[in-house]
Amino acid sequence: MGESTLYQHQTLGDLMAGVFDGTLTFEELLKHGDIGIGTFHDFEGELILLDGIAYQAKADGSISKVDPSQTTPHAAVTFFHPDREYDIDRPMTLRKVRSDIVKRVRSRNVFSVVKITGHFEYMHTRAVPKQQKPYPRLIEATRVQPEFESYDMQGTAIGIYTPELFDGVAKGGFHCHFISDDRKFGGHILDYIVDEAKCEIQTIESITQHFAVQSDDFMDKEIGYHNLAEEMAEAEG
Repeated sequence: MGESTLYQHQTLGDLMAGVFDGTLTFEELLKHGDIGIGTFHDFEGELILLDGIAYQAKADGSISKVDPSQTTPHAAVTFFHPDREYDIDRPMTLRKVRSDIVKRVRSRNVFSVVKITGHFEYMHTRAVPKQQKPYPRLIEATRVQPEFESYDMQGTAIGIYTPELFDGVAKGGFHCHFISDDRKFGGHILDYIVDEAKCEIQTIESITQHFAVQSDDFMDKEIGYHNLAEEMAEAEG
């Protein structure tokens, strides 16, 4: 098995500052991973990449497969090869699951990718609606967003654990998306209760940080990163 690499296009800090133009096609992105999370051009919805298939969770509650020609302003993907796993066999809240995962990762000093597959008693998600230019900061976009709740479903939660040192490059702590097995419910996770599932963890050895150097809009933009940590805490959960 080769080195475990996380491929990230653009940074979460750029997205927080309102850099919502798609600058990488999904045809290119999927060359770098079969599992991951991110968003879409105009910050339209939430990306769930699972088993090599990309899905878009939109603000109207719909889930659709992604066309290879669609573009993303920010995404992080890897080829999933877990190096540890354990079973969840009793009802657990999102907060408790994350606490347990932090105890089980090989180190809090490196990135880890987490996949939780099984039965969720409750799931609470959001999907940000399409934004219009001039783009707002992400915190403003997420303050007006549809939220969705569902109960008693099978599905998969995909998350990336980021060391606090890299807060801004990605979300320090956890950033997680969900999709149901029937592909009818999903989005950015706000809360859940899971009661029977398998949790798999992949330790990331290296990061490829890709920048949109072909985009003049990005390269020439003066980006304000003020209040970045506080805004990420509110917007990403």
